[in-house]
Amino acid sequence: MGNRGMEDLIPLVNKLQDAFSTIGQSCNLDLPQIAVVGGQSAGKSSVLENFVGRDFLPRGSGIVTRRPLVLQLISANAEWAEFLHCKGKKFTDFDEVRQEIEAETDRITGANKGISPVPINLRVYSPHVLNLTLIDLPGITKVPVGDQPADIEQQIRDMIMQFICRESCLILAVTPANSDLANSDALKLAKDVDPQGQRTIGVITKLDLMDEGTDAREVLENKLLPLRRGYIGVVNRSQKDIDGKKDIKMAMAAERKFFLTHPAYRHMADKMGTPCLQKVLNQQLTNHIRDTLPAFRSKLQTQLLALDKEAEEYRGYRPDDPGRKTKQLLQMVQQFSVDFEKRIEGSGDQVDTVELSGGAKINRIFHERFPFELVKMECDDKEMRREISYAIKNIHGIRTGLFTPDMAFEAIVKKQIVKIKEPCIKCVDMVIQELINTVRQCTNKLDCFPRLREETERIVTSHIRDRESKAKDQVLLLIDVQLSYINTNHEDFIGFAKCPHAFHPKPLVIRKGWLTINNISIIKGGAKEYWFVLTAESLSWFKDDEEKEKKYMLPLDNLKVRDVEKGFMSSKHAFAIFNTEQRNVYKDNRFLELACDTQDEVDSWRASLLRAGVYPERSSNVLENDVLGHVDNFSMDPQLERKVETIRNLVESYMAIVNKCIRDLMPKTIMHLMITNVKDFINAELLAQLYSAGDQGALMDESQEQVQRRDEVLRTHQSLKEALAIIGDISTSTISTPMPPPATSCAPVLEEGEGLHLLPTAQDHWGHSTTVLTVPRFPAAPTGLLPASPGEARPRHPIPPTSCC
Repeated sequence: MGNRGMEDLIPLVNKLQDAFSTIGQSCNLDLPQIAVVGGQSAGKSSVLENFVGRDFLPRGSGIVTRRPLVLQLISANAEWAEFLHCKGKKFTDFDEVRQEIEAETDRITGANKGISPVPINLRVYSPHVLNLTLIDLPGITKVPVGDQPADIEQQIRDMIMQFICRESCLILAVTPANSDLANSDALKLAKDVDPQGQRTIGVITKLDLMDEGTDAREVLENKLLPLRRGYIGVVNRSQKDIDGKKDIKMAMAAERKFFLTHPAYRHMADKMGTPCLQKVLNQQLTNHIRDTLPAFRSKLQTQLLALDKEAEEYRGYRPDDPGRKTKQLLQMVQQFSVDFEKRIEGSGDQVDTVELSGGAKINRIFHERFPFELVKMECDDKEMRREISYAIKNIHGIRTGLFTPDMAFEAIVKKQIVKIKEPCIKCVDMVIQELINTVRQCTNKLDCFPRLREETERIVTSHIRDRESKAKDQVLLLIDVQLSYINTNHEDFIGFAKCPHAFHPKPLVIRKGWLTINNISIIKGGAKEYWFVLTAESLSWFKDDEEKEKKYMLPLDNLKVRDVEKGFMSSKHAFAIFNTEQRNVYKDNRFLELACDTQDEVDSWRASLLRAGVYPERSSNVLENDVLGHVDNFSMDPQLERKVETIRNLVESYMAIVNKCIRDLMPKTIMHLMITNVKDFINAELLAQLYSAGDQGALMDESQEQVQRRDEVLRTHQSLKEALAIIGDISTSTISTPMPPPATSCAPVLEEGEGLHLLPTAQDHWGHSTTVLTVPRFPAAPTGLLPASPGEARPRHPIPPTSCC
């Protein structure tokens, strides 16, 4: 290959690639594209070939490159080429590559000089290249020929602009030496997209074809039209050389000889030629690589810190050590016990803000779900009256009773108490399910030991199931105790002889919280949030939680609750309160629609409303109609009505006592027989049960995933350290070339026969400012020489940089 500079960069990039591949990541350097821009037959394709080091592009007179060629160089172990339009076909002969480019160009543009913006995509795989993208663009032309359109110049300009306007594209502005630099289309386009000159390099070609007695010295010294990065002269192969199969290596040797022997260029021969152009471009690539290193280093250091603690634990780890297995088994069981207790009892460290823990969910079951289930079991008022009337009539039989029978009260109360069994058993089932879920969550940390996790779950879950039957037996015993004796002397029981005011104790606050009233008209401001206070008698809402400005108070008489479907655009969950007698609930509204953020809040409010006596709307009216039909069959005389009302009040009073007692005893019973017992079992007996379950060594056998995880952590940790070391080596072994300062236009110059003048000058292409002095009053010396004294000549050299005026 002809590009030695690129070959020097390849080991550097390979080091980075190797460092990242060991940790399973890609090293995305995103190296810049390199595009050659210039007039027709300016030698753009030859410049590109010299950089690649391969002879593969079409040549000839006139417009040869008629479609953009996007050339992707890809590092590989072997050398071949393939086209995007010929997928799967490999080209190992680069003469065939040239022929395919010509054929593909003619297929789209025709054979009569037509052009097309559709690019040809070529990939070259080689061990001698970097992963780069090179772009060969059509030459800028003014006059259409053949099948070219009338606006050929504008089309080519647009075609070029779509590539060079990208910030990641280096521009090689190619201009032949035998044309006027001031009319260079390449420099004009480069100036349009890169006014600061940060990514433009001037390339002067065809220096060997200039007329005798002329040279491009002032251009190459960056004096005539200064560029920030200066100009580099190159000598490409002629068509005769190409036809004679002169290879790129011989062409570079001839180019070197040309610059060393030419009197106008020999003093700058080391700064000219294709190798210098390669050096400048490769230094630009090196700068880009160095610019990406800080981000890579920061990324790797972050990953290394994240793995440090885990890698330290795994270092020196011996899976088959019996002592390690015993110690780790003790640690795992102890950690499981601590985790279970924290999830049940609560903990201030590592608080979960995403979901409720097992203990918090059990608390909700005790104080929200269970009371809700209890209230749901309460009988409908009309059905209660029907049952009481049946009981009274059946007790009196054929006779007409004069007094309210106690037996009717006792029969109805016992029937209501029996109904409590269902919600109590349901409460036990819900707590058991939460305990089992908590056990499973706590055993997640045992994933690396599958047998241990399986045995732990089995032992603890079996114990929970054993306690389930005892807990349910005790709960049913509580109900049977209530059924065994109806204590009408209870201090909270109203009794037959108590005053009417006993029916209406002072209302207590059941619940407070924020709710949104949805059905407020948009004219009145739309949905608004208020602070609600629910008591046994009313539902009030205030402007805020200070409860100073009351907005409304709604009595709970004849109110019921119904579900409201969530709106398509609404993020809130809602329910509605309405009057069973079809009266307006709030101002002109027949119902009051209230909304919460979550369904859990809705359920909690519905449970609170049930406790206040606001029942949910029945989904079916079949039962109610049936009840009403039966009641209508009885002609309830005023005396019977009074008896029914008396017993109903007594039943309601006594059931309030029973419900209060059950709501208090149920959490205590479950806590004692289930939760506390399970915690004690885990602390005291789990380890012994695990030891008696079988081979302790087998329990502590690691899962294959854990083995892979440990190996991966140690390997990744070591690879990260090596990658950081490689990046450090690259940072110290490569040097960034600073961007040359902007081209200036004031430098002191002495012209022959005149005094000191300020003439335009700039930096040369390697970044140094130059100031040239010519001594006055002496005859002009031959080109390249200046007189030092009369009769003596010396080479003309730039003097050291001086400050610009």
